[in-house]
Amino acid sequence: MKKLSAALLLCILVVCAARVLAQAPSAADILTNKSVIEMVTAKLPEDVIVVRIQTSTTNFDLSTPALVDLNKNGVSSNIIKAMIAPAPGKESVKALAPPPDPNDPEADHDPGIYMYFKRSDRMQMLMLEPTVYSQSKSGGVFASAMTYGIAKVKMKAVVRNAHANVRTADASAAFYFHFEEKGAGLSHAGFGGTSTPNEFTLLRFDVKSDSRETVVMKMNAFGSSSGTDDKASIPYTFTKVRSGIYKVVPNAPLRSGEYAFFGQSAGGAFMAGSAAANRLFDFSIVPAE
Repeated sequence: MKKLSAALLLCILVVCAARVLAQAPSAADILTNKSVIEMVTAKLPEDVIVVRIQTSTTNFDLSTPALVDLNKNGVSSNIIKAMIAPAPGKESVKALAPPPDPNDPEADHDPGIYMYFKRSDRMQMLMLEPTVYSQSKSGGVFASAMTYGIAKVKMKAVVRNAHANVRTADASAAFYFHFEEKGAGLSHAGFGGTSTPNEFTLLRFDVKSDSRETVVMKMNAFGSSSGTDDKASIPYTFTKVRSGIYKVVPNAPLRSGEYAFFGQSAGGAFMAGSAAANRLFDFSIVPAE
């Protein structure tokens, strides 16, 4: 009689297990905390649940409150361990998640300055590649000589080519600064160790036939100062999106022309032995068609 009862109990467990497995997600489905609790509530054998976890794609919530909730619902420590440490080689749903949108300005991107603008019927994001500039003295040289260095000499940054490679007709384009907190990148010493857009200046170029130029420093016998002509400086507002990411918006729509972001240390590139890189981040605003 006892053997019969044991056999009958085993049959009932097998039938229950079959029913639960039939109702549970297939191998292609995703297991969640709710799925595990349902199997435990249906009294599916512990080892069956563990195998199910180890052979399925999962999306478990393993936060402290979630683990407490699992324990309250009778999920054993062995099952919880299987949820925390899945079988080697098993992919979770996060590993199968699609890659981030390259045009999402708030997603992770390589360190740099990005233009976020409207193109046709969608928003697009492009990196402003660093451009090397040369230096030249301009304006006030004769006056400085005649006044024994009292009059200021302007130092200009000159860029070859009359136009930048990155262009847009969107006068209301925004810019996203993605800083790298460790290692080389936008925050590297070569960029002056910058970590906020407040350390950059947005300038408008004077366009020549085959070049662009703007004043980046003024100097005389009493010293030098980094600075630009007021008419070339473009005011902007920035907000912190999250750690290392800032959104920069000019205070007014940009007129058609050539522009660039300069680091405040750019003027230091004129000094002998300076470690500052002769680089800027340029772009063009073109007339709308």
